[in-house]
Amino acid sequence: MADDSTMNALIGGVVTIVLSFTGFSPVLGGAVAGYLNQRDGVRVGILAGLVALVPMVLGVFFLGGFIGLFSMFGGRGAMMAGGMGLIVVLLVFVFASAVIVGLSALGGYIGEYLYTEDVL
Repeated sequence: MADDSTMNALIGGVVTIVLSFTGFSPVLGGAVAGYLNQRDGVRVGILAGLVALVPMVLGVFFLGGFIGLFSMFGGRGAMMAGGMGLIVVLLVFVFASAVIVGLSALGGYIGEYLYTEDVL
């Protein structure tokens, strides 16, 4: 049987993905996970952020394969440009991952705070 924290993190991750058109969806998803979990808000917020990264990871693999495939047949210059493109994609991915997981942890803290202070 799955732990409640795991289920709450999945729910928070799905909320983050569904509300991704907003600028603060990781905070909302982490807050939902922290509120539902009622304890360990930061930990479950981090887990929700990691769940929300799944579509981004799949997108990076697709984009990396696309760049690699076309640079492979373009000669030396295209390979160099493709390699630089992959480096840029990976750096953006690392930065975006840190921001998403960090904001989800903040949201988890806020959700736990809202639960313990009986605000909602």
